[in-house]
Amino acid sequence: MPNSVVLLTIHGDRIDAEVQIPLSELQAAWGHAVNDSANGLVARVGPQLRDYLMKHIRPQSPDGRDWTVSVGALSVLETQNPINGMYRELVAQIRLVPPVGASSPEEAVRRFIFRYDVVLHQVVTHKILVSVRQDWARGQVSDEPPMQVGVIELDIINNRIPPLVVSLEAGSTWDGFRAMVQLGIRHISEGTDHLLFLLVLLLPAPLLVTGGPDRRLSWGEFGGIRYSFRRILMIVSAFTLGHSLTLLLGALGWIRLPGQPVEVLIALSILVSAVHAFRPLFSGRTAVSREAWVAAGFGLVHGLAFAGTLINLHLDAGPMALSILGFNLGIELMQVGIITLIIPWLLLLSQTPYYGGLRRTGAVLAGVAAIAWVIERLSGEPNAVTWVVEQMARQAWWLLGGLALLTLIGWWRLQQVKQLPFS
Repeated sequence: MPNSVVLLTIHGDRIDAEVQIPLSELQAAWGHAVNDSANGLVARVGPQLRDYLMKHIRPQSPDGRDWTVSVGALSVLETQNPINGMYRELVAQIRLVPPVGASSPEEAVRRFIFRYDVVLHQVVTHKILVSVRQDWARGQVSDEPPMQVGVIELDIINNRIPPLVVSLEAGSTWDGFRAMVQLGIRHISEGTDHLLFLLVLLLPAPLLVTGGPDRRLSWGEFGGIRYSFRRILMIVSAFTLGHSLTLLLGALGWIRLPGQPVEVLIALSILVSAVHAFRPLFSGRTAVSREAWVAAGFGLVHGLAFAGTLINLHLDAGPMALSILGFNLGIELMQVGIITLIIPWLLLLSQTPYYGGLRRTGAVLAGVAAIAWVIERLSGEPNAVTWVVEQMARQAWWLLGGLALLTLIGWWRLQQVKQLPFS
């Protein structure tokens, strides 16, 4: 529909808005030819567009004080669809700053009068849909659907354009922090590649390494509860330290890497872990410490991907610091939850003859998934293997149930062999 959209991002002392305006409607209201082509439009009439927008966007405090309005980046999006044909829209980044002294900045950005009549002052059928895209203090982040706060349209009866009175609920630091913890939990629960990496790391953890300098390495028998927990603790702690470090540095902007190489490296980390789960890469007394160093190194890569989520929120310093802490806490809570659910079954099953088949099968499937992700992320084209992996990830509870059932069967058979009562 040829409506305009205003998406508000609420900060502690200002509002950053993204305005999306159909060029067909803008052309009818402004009188300039702007809908013929997207190429060079901003370079050709950018200054005039900024002046036009500033004249028709006028937020005010409840006491009538005008806000400061500045127009930033302008761009044009162009899409083609079989119903409406070519569709072009102007996307403008607008900064709205309340006046000094009207009220506290936190209150000012939550209660104001939004006078906006871009296009609508001439095209009376036009509508402007105003929504909040991000409000950290209320626990709303940008990966959630925007919350609509109102519609600006012509009052036909009185023949006037009424302003939109925006009154947002008060927020708090706790709401923002809690939302970031939940975002960290959701990021891991929905991140199939991160989950698979963690699971592949855990697969060989209960097992001893056999072989040596003159013999081919292989995974041997169950190493005992103490041995298993020591390995799990070292590997998981190393991974946590690695991703926590780059999450902090990346979110603060001290380290920046393009998204594609990071995603490819994550897929390669799964591939290396899958190879290690199939056949050990290290032996001897230093094997566990080497595994920990590798886990820490891969953690550095995964942390850069985690940091990208926070960078995209464009938070101020205070909320960003709390968000780093809350987001990382959410990641750790989810990881601890996964380990708590998986490890007991792996420890029991690793004492049965069934574990070798499960480990090798899991390692091969993880390796295939990793190779498919590498291909997908290098080519930019999805493939059938990654689609199947995503579908399987949605059946996680069923897979956990299958693991539990296999463990119980294996443990029962083991007791039968030993001629001991099942317990």
